[in-house]
Parts: sequence; C-alpha cells; structure tokens
Amino acid sequence: MGLFTRRSQTAHIQEGTAAVATLEVDPTLAALTGDYVIDPSHSSIGFTVRHAMVTNVRGSFAGHEGTLHLDGSDPSRSTASIDVKIASVSTGIADRDGHLLSGDFFDAEAFPLMSFRSTEAAQLGGDAYRITGELTIKDVTRPLSIDLEFAGSATDVYGNERVGFEGSAEILRSDWGLTWNAALEAGGVMVSDKVKLTFDISAIKQA
Repeated sequence: MGLFTRRSQTAHIQEGTAAVATLEVDPTLAALTGDYVIDPSHSSIGFTVRHAMVTNVRGSFAGHEGTLHLDGSDPSRSTASIDVKIASVSTGIADRDGHLLSGDFFDAEAFPLMSFRSTEAAQLGGDAYRITGELTIKDVTRPLSIDLEFAGSATDVYGNERVGFEGSAEILRSDWGLTWNAALEAGGVMVSDKVKLTFDISAIKQA
C-alpha cells in the first residue's frame, strides 16, 4: 500500500483521443498529512565503508535532528530537513572516531554539522519513494537522492502519532572533499571512496 496515493482501478477516462489519468487519494493515508519531528532516540543514521579492501566498517551518528512535512494528497510537496552532529560519530573504536573528526576527514571543530535539505520528492510505486536534495559536508554542497520505503504508521503508548521510513543512498566521499587515504602494500587503498548511507527514521506528528 502506498504512503500517499493509490491509482484508481478506473483511472483512465477517454476525452477525444487523449486518455486522462486520475488519482484516487486513500483517506487513511491522506490523514498522515502534516508536520513531523524526527525522534532521535528511535532513529538512526549510519554508514558503511570498505576497509583495507577486505571488510566493511560500520558507524553511526547518534546526534541528529530534523523535520518532515508529509503531503497525503501530493507526495511531490513533501519535504525533509536533517542536521547531523559530526562529533557524535561512532564506529566502536575511539582512535578511529578521533581520526574521522580530524582535519583528515570531517574537521568537526570547523564544520560541526552535516546537513540535508530536500528539493524534490517522488513516489516510485507502492511503498517506495525517492527524496532528492542537497547534502552539505564541510563546505561542500552537492545533490543527493535517497531511496526510501514507508515502514508504517502507528499511535504509540503516549498518544503520539508516528510514521517510519527506511532508506539508503550511496555517495563518493571524495565528492565532498573527504579524500584522505593510504596505499596498501598489496595494492589498493585503506578506505573505499564509496560510502553507503542508511536511514531508519521514526518521526512524531506535531499538533
């Protein structure tokens, strides 16, 4: 079931030689329209990167905040805004985290936030969506598209109306100026340029 709209089974109406498609809005899903705040205690923003050509290192950013606007009648009008605190990065190894915070990578003291601001949203079909926007890391802003799946909606035990999304995207870190690396004796490099970003988002509807 799609988050925002369903296509009517009788969607095509003949008008002369043209076929006009109409959309039937699901009232249950349309009721989700509104403004939401991301709940950081029940959300995660993570990354995976190849290390030494043989294994993956996974990490996450515990500190983040953001807002969503969902439009149940027209998904293209939905928006997202997220700010991530670079200093909250964790890979499970303190020395590695410290290196990521240094000038070799994020330079967290000079650039404490990584941010995403959406510019476009689209329904791909069913529960699949794509949100496109601008990702800023350090002093570089470049376009990014995130593929999302609607995970559902529910009212929690405190009476909060929640929605959930799971998503991912792949970037080349060098596009944002994160170019540090080290050559391996056997060939290849210490850290892959390709990074997979993952998003598990729970957001609470605002009154």
